[in-house]
Amino acid sequence: NQFFMSLDEETKNKILALRKKNIQISVLKNMNNKEMTKFYNSLSEKNKLMNLTAITDLAGIVRNHFADSLAVRNFYDFNQAGLTVCDIGTGAGFPLIPLKIMFPHLPLILIEVTRKKQEYLEELCTILDFDENVAIYPLDWRTFLRTTEYPVDLFVTRAALHEDELVRAFKPACFYRTKPIIYWVSEQWQPEPKSAGFVRQVVEY
Repeated sequence: NQFFMSLDEETKNKILALRKKNIQISVLKNMNNKEMTKFYNSLSEKNKLMNLTAITDLAGIVRNHFADSLAVRNFYDFNQAGLTVCDIGTGAGFPLIPLKIMFPHLPLILIEVTRKKQEYLEELCTILDFDENVAIYPLDWRTFLRTTEYPVDLFVTRAALHEDELVRAFKPACFYRTKPIIYWVSEQWQPEPKSAGFVRQVVEY
């Protein structure tokens, strides 16, 4: 798997590329963390009632959801004071809910347009005893860009949108035009011509 990061000229040199690392063992150990276990149990139960994930076994969820979400911490510093992260099309809460568990101080903005998923996220945040530093916005990406001006420092998304949609954030008139986006992609991924100019780094993990 790979991440690509779209960065403005001012911030692009702050990102360092790292080679693939074996992160699954550390995540499995963290399954002993009561919040991570609560998340897994909640996801498994709610998935019986609605389509949150096609992966249902513990090993698969740890590998493809928890470990995959937490891989980003190997090259981005989430311990920064005052860092606010926004998840575009978070769905069942990936990648930001596992990151919030590992970095409890993080203020989060979760963008999700599906009402049932919004309700699940609200329920999950209650189960995990998250404080008021988590906000869920029922907006699509274009509306979020057009109508909001939140103090976001970093955007993340696990391929919830095509990159041609994501790069709308870099339009000159957009409030978020200088903010980086971290985007999870497959090993075979190649950027589309429209977005290729915004890709500053591809990191294997």
